[in-house]
Amino acid sequence: MISAGEFRNGVTIEYEGEIYIILEFQHVKPGKGAAFVRTKIKNLKTGSVVEKTFRPTEKMPRAHIDRMDMQYLYNDGSLYYFMNTENFEQIAVNADDIGDTLKFVKENEMVKILSYEGEVFGIEPPLFVELEVTETEPGFAGNTAQGATKPATVETGATVNVPLFISQGEKIKIDTRTGEYLGRA
Repeated sequence: MISAGEFRNGVTIEYEGEIYIILEFQHVKPGKGAAFVRTKIKNLKTGSVVEKTFRPTEKMPRAHIDRMDMQYLYNDGSLYYFMNTENFEQIAVNADDIGDTLKFVKENEMVKILSYEGEVFGIEPPLFVELEVTETEPGFAGNTAQGATKPATVETGATVNVPLFISQGEKIKIDTRTGEYLGRA
């Protein structure tokens, strides 16, 4: 159990039957009345962010999230398949539980599977990936004073905005959290 007075950023808690991670917290001591803790928490299953206030003495169970390294094997439409590289055990995860978190991940790459009490609820892709540009308009010189960009499709099928000088067939580095182009690979 953890009390609201002990909240820190990144702590996971179980609240009203759901799993939340604390994004921000602030201890408030008003001139009149009792102190309270104002938080911004994110539901790890749905991704929704809500603001809640707690009394500092309020206690709730700490949620222990298991993160397991697994290799992404393939997708058959409605299910994504992953394999534990130590014991070769395979699991299938519903596409609805994954959302678009794998849009920059190629087959056979390592990801982290997030689970709570044996139930898989999310995937953490690697922070940065290197992908080949499969389709983009030809680049042209000039008009780059404003840092102009153009859309490019990468080998996983995702679209990224890249600088005008990037051409088809080049490998680029992408931040999977934001989907931003970081540079040539």
